Amino acid sequence: MTSNMPRTLTSVVLNSGTEIPLLGLGTYKLQGHGQLFQSLNAALDAGYRSFDTAAVYGNEGHLGQVIRELLPKHGLLRSDVFLISKLGPADHGPRAREGCLRSLEQLGCEYIDLYLVHWPGTVGLEPSDPLNAEYRVQNWTVLEEFHASGQFKAIGVSNYTAAHLKELTRSCRVPPAVVQMECHPRLVQRELRDMCKEAGIHFQAYSSLGKGALLKEPEVKAVAEGCVRTPAQVLLRWAVQQGISVLPRSSQPQRVQENARVFDFELSEKEMDRLGALNNGRRFCTRDSTNIS
Repeated sequence: MTSNMPRTLTSVVLNSGTEIPLLGLGTYKLQGHGQLFQSLNAALDAGYRSFDTAAVYGNEGHLGQVIRELLPKHGLLRSDVFLISKLGPADHGPRAREGCLRSLEQLGCEYIDLYLVHWPGTVGLEPSDPLNAEYRVQNWTVLEEFHASGQFKAIGVSNYTAAHLKELTRSCRVPPAVVQMECHPRLVQRELRDMCKEAGIHFQAYSSLGKGALLKEPEVKAVAEGCVRTPAQVLLRWAVQQGISVLPRSSQPQRVQENARVFDFELSEKEMDRLGALNNGRRFCTRDSTNIS
């Protein structure tokens, strides 16, 4: 890092007034106390202060337990970390309140920093079923109530398309603070990101490494070699340099710590353009929400 480089932004303020770190640890597929303890301990050591889980990950209980054990070890308070969880698609509509309460109970927290509707469709309904849209309205009304009570400091959505987001912003009393979606140089999500920017909604990326496939991408490797960084660091930097928060996941402590080193270098405009030119709409997550009415 050169001495004249400007101080890099490491967090942003949401429209709810809460501050979200640009770097968080994803916990999808991290199961059991031991694996979570190892990853979160390494993450806290490396400076991570945000942790992302969901009801459908089946690890909220263990994550909450591990957080309670690790905070004193690292000299931190609950208020020093930003917890994200999500309402599962089996708990939509009439079951939304129950799902929200279960997340709070599982995590063992008085509040969750950011709570998202995980998916725009409901388990058991066909994508074309109009009940999907009806349940989305019910879900949001419940999240607004938990937000008003202070149990959810910020609320948002995950896997919502531009159409779903338009529908929500037309009817909501509390606007979403965050939209979480797959995003990386192969899938830059320009329309959705532009809509978020215009509405003052923070855009958060998941699968920033393309489930590992982008680490082998020749252009990514070339940029990484040019700035003496790992391909993962370059992909994460591509996002945070644009103000997009990221949630890389790893069960390997060394990888967790490597992924944290994204705030002490900058990609040049040419390098950013080179990565952005890879965009071809490629999804690495097989579930696609675009057909949900």
